[in-house]
Amino acid sequence: MRYLFNTSFVFTQELEWHLFGFIFLIGAGYTLLHDGHVRVDIIYQKLGPRAQAWINFIGVLFFLLPGCIMVVITSWKFTQTSWSVLEGSPDPGGIPFRFLIKGCIPVGFALITLQGLSLGIHSLFEILGIEKAREPKA
Repeated sequence: MRYLFNTSFVFTQELEWHLFGFIFLIGAGYTLLHDGHVRVDIIYQKLGPRAQAWINFIGVLFFLLPGCIMVVITSWKFTQTSWSVLEGSPDPGGIPFRFLIKGCIPVGFALITLQGLSLGIHSLFEILGIEKAREPKA
């Protein structure tokens, strides 16, 4: 394509992964809200609502929250450095605002953390019998 049009497509190639990264990072919390993440449902779907709530609660408490908090903390300095120099693409003709996508890393994982807290609280309420289970999706 570069030789056919006699131009470089570095900008569009970088825009592709910037947009993908943005959609993935910002949309992951929303996907968690609607139970859309990949899960091995072989055992989970056969369990009752209270057992599912236990699995969700343990998963949030021991896997999701520690992982997300670790990513937010470790990406913070990385993101600050990128924003302080207004980092751009090292490639000629690339996107001049790479710092924006790097800023989405702690923001996206913070959103997942918030949604994980919500899921954990709902699961705990279900375990304690305070709240009824959500209707399963068809």
